[in-house]
Amino acid sequence: MPAAILLVAGLFIFITLPPRTVTMATGPAGGAYHELGLRYREILARSGVRLRLVNTTGGLDNLARLRNRRSGVHAAFIQGGTTTKEESPKIESLGTLFFEPLWLFYRSGIGEGLERYRGRRISIGPEGSGGRALALEILKRTKVDAVVGELSGFPPQEAADKLIAGEIDIAFVVLGWDSPVVRRLMAADGIEVASVPRPDAFVALYPFLSKVVLPAGVADLAADLHPAIQYLLLNAAVAIHSPPGIFQKAGQFPAAESVDLPLSEEAQRFYKSGRPVLQAYLPFWMAALVERFLVVFVPVLVLLYPALRLLPQGYDWLMQSKIRRLYDEMKAIERELASGQEPRGVLDAKLDRLYQSASELQLPVKYASMQYTLRMHLDLVRARIAASGAGK
Repeated sequence: MPAAILLVAGLFIFITLPPRTVTMATGPAGGAYHELGLRYREILARSGVRLRLVNTTGGLDNLARLRNRRSGVHAAFIQGGTTTKEESPKIESLGTLFFEPLWLFYRSGIGEGLERYRGRRISIGPEGSGGRALALEILKRTKVDAVVGELSGFPPQEAADKLIAGEIDIAFVVLGWDSPVVRRLMAADGIEVASVPRPDAFVALYPFLSKVVLPAGVADLAADLHPAIQYLLLNAAVAIHSPPGIFQKAGQFPAAESVDLPLSEEAQRFYKSGRPVLQAYLPFWMAALVERFLVVFVPVLVLLYPALRLLPQGYDWLMQSKIRRLYDEMKAIERELASGQEPRGVLDAKLDRLYQSASELQLPVKYASMQYTLRMHLDLVRARIAASGAGK
């Protein structure tokens, strides 16, 4: 039984080891999320984990794939404000990774206030992107949606090209400050970036927004992953997102913030105590194996300890019981001898069979003395039979 339990525990450890391949939903090829995914892939590869990247249309598409277990997606970048704990109960956050500004670029000379948008051609981002959902919400909240002309859904690069060429008038883009698209638009003649009036009001209405120099959405890393892989991604997040930037201080990200989704238990432990001790001193797979061994075998050994202590006693009882059975048969012969009812020949035959059984008894060396003692007692019984003249 203990061996069977240990075998099952070993199989459980093998089955629950971290996967060697993890799938992450990023964003459009060449986009900021895709470029981030490439950096994560490089870091995870150092620990022997293959990160497979899936190009998507953006944050909402990423969220849909995370919700769908059949998609095979284990982790994804999503923007703050795209879901809630109630809407996505099986998805957890590994924390906030960086500020992701919502930029509003427009062509110079198209007016101010509401007139800036009246009848204008506006790009709000492609279908499935979190930036598009945020832009639509802001247009609706500010009542601008009632006066706009044509809404289109160009990716950031294409939107920048069309804005500079005069084919559209306004472009909402959600990109980091270091994005080539943002740098190009900031330097382009005839293109301006809008200031947002009453930013504190937007922050109050939308807790997932943060006021920095410009209103900014917050990008999260959402996951449904093996605990060890979560720690691996969090270590990669520290390496990628902790340096300082125009909107953040050094070490500000990743952060233990959970605006939309709850932090996973592993993420909470990571932000409180850092990565597991074993991962700091052992290669990733060795640390994962040792962690699973400790989690599974320590409780099993605690449960088995009483049984293991009783095992030698049980074995000793089993060996001695073989000797006691023969002693019981010998005592039966002695009772028959005392009654004087059995002929001597019958008693001798029974004693011969008993002596043969004692000689053929297979016992460990530890119990050999008991076997020899039994034979001596049998010889004494034989002598008593001969001296009694039984059966005459």
